[in-house]
Amino acid sequence: MIVGRFVRGLDDRLRLSPVARRAMAKVFPDHWSFMLGEIALYAFVALILTGVYLTFFFDASTADRVYEGSYAPLDGTTTSAAYASTVRLSFDVRAGLLVRQTHHWAALVFVGAIVVHLMRIFFTGAFRRPREINWLVGVTMLALALLNGFTGYSLPDDLLSGTGLRIIYSVVESIPVVGTWLAFLAFGGEFPSDEMIPRMFVSHVLLVPGILVALVSIHLAILVRQKHSQFPGPGRTEHNVVGSRLWPGYTLRTLALFAWVLAVLFALGGLAQINPVWLYGPFEPSQATSPAQPDWYVAWADGALRLFPPLEFRVFGHLVPAPFFPGVVLGGLTFAVLYAWPFLERRFSRDELPHQLLDPPRRHPVRLGVGVGAIVFFALLVLAGANEIIARLLRVPLADVVVVLRVSVLVLPVLAGVLAFLTVRALRGGDAARLGDLTRAEFRRAATRSRPTPAAAPAEPVPEREPAARVEVWQERDVWWWRYRAADGGTVLTGNRGATSEAAATTAARTAYPGVPTVRVPGPRPVDRPRPVRSGLRRWGRRVAWGALLAAAVRRRRRGRGRDPGG
Repeated sequence: MIVGRFVRGLDDRLRLSPVARRAMAKVFPDHWSFMLGEIALYAFVALILTGVYLTFFFDASTADRVYEGSYAPLDGTTTSAAYASTVRLSFDVRAGLLVRQTHHWAALVFVGAIVVHLMRIFFTGAFRRPREINWLVGVTMLALALLNGFTGYSLPDDLLSGTGLRIIYSVVESIPVVGTWLAFLAFGGEFPSDEMIPRMFVSHVLLVPGILVALVSIHLAILVRQKHSQFPGPGRTEHNVVGSRLWPGYTLRTLALFAWVLAVLFALGGLAQINPVWLYGPFEPSQATSPAQPDWYVAWADGALRLFPPLEFRVFGHLVPAPFFPGVVLGGLTFAVLYAWPFLERRFSRDELPHQLLDPPRRHPVRLGVGVGAIVFFALLVLAGANEIIARLLRVPLADVVVVLRVSVLVLPVLAGVLAFLTVRALRGGDAARLGDLTRAEFRRAATRSRPTPAAAPAEPVPEREPAARVEVWQERDVWWWRYRAADGGTVLTGNRGATSEAAATTAARTAYPGVPTVRVPGPRPVDRPRPVRSGLRRWGRRVAWGALLAAAVRRRRRGRGRDPGG
């Protein structure tokens, strides 16, 4: 009763009920991929909740402290106040280790969800007009998430994070002309400085989170104002949204997702150990850890630094050190392309129309090829960030691993992008409905076409018109065959008797399906046997498997002879 009176009094003065009714009637699409952005949002909420708890016990200082706590190997050791408070928080504060590890896992999930959400937007064309501003906001949030993740990772002042700070200081210092000034401004002096940890702490808990909260609010406000995009489907047009209303269906679903995200993050924080700083020890400038790998979202930069050759030169008397290109140019160029992509695509495609419906990825071969190539490129750089671990596991020289990864980074992204581009063109221009149904001839036709076959541009959006059923007639050698293709494209019924002419096949088809239009199509009769691409992959897979077994048998026999004292 008291709450009801309070709400009615508030509504009498502020007139909030019309706004609330409109908000509750907001419709959101039901596709699962739209939940990726919500996972990022809820991971950010978990970061804020756990981060507030951690700030009560963390001492952001590089001053000397004597650790006195439950962790016996460090008891009585003089370390920095930041490192001592981190170890004390992990062993002596109730639920401290759980909250600290949950905070770290939430950071990994936060950045990962942003990246996957950005990939969904990129491949479906959700960045097109009128949503370019929201794309720019999302890319900015990704950049800030990377920055905040790195500063938080470096705050404990352990030996592993100190090694990463040494690397990033050198990268900033490698910028010609202004690098030294920027490094002194960010780190408060020559590395390692006493101002380093306090400045990162202020940035990590105040500046960057505040900007992120503002950008998330802007992102959601633009989303509500412009309406949600949606995948094509029955009843979905460029002027409506089909899905669930905000209340009660969508609200219950998103609250359940919020609960699941928190449950998974706290389960990881309690069961999966991450960043055990007590094992690394406090940071000492004269020491470095090896092998040392940062979190995955900055491992691509570490991998680029490891693979780039030591090339240095001077421009107008200013030295351009080797870390400048992999550490500064690569990241700057990546985000410049991300910021400019909506406008570049609009410039070359000459598409100025607003879009509510999303694109299937196969409609844009160039976009898909570029995206796949970029994903393979950065995945290889992340792999290169663990090159010494790879060398140790494979028992090969580290230099050989570096050479192989250098060649792979230059070759494999191009091959993957071209393969994705040709596959999409083959799917668009051929009769195959699935990837496994493609033939070599369709790949050859896709490779020889000068440009992709333009997609049909109906007067009305595709979802408002259901594709009509039809009967397809084609010739195979001297026999004519026909098949019925349903409106959904998934049901295909082939006639069991051939005809001697096209007219006879058309007559038989019209007798079986009166009133259904008949069209002549090229292509062989669809059969259930494996297509050439699939059969070739299986054949080569069997050959590789037999070769590996043979090599293993020969190697085992040689080892047996080497251990035989009488051999």
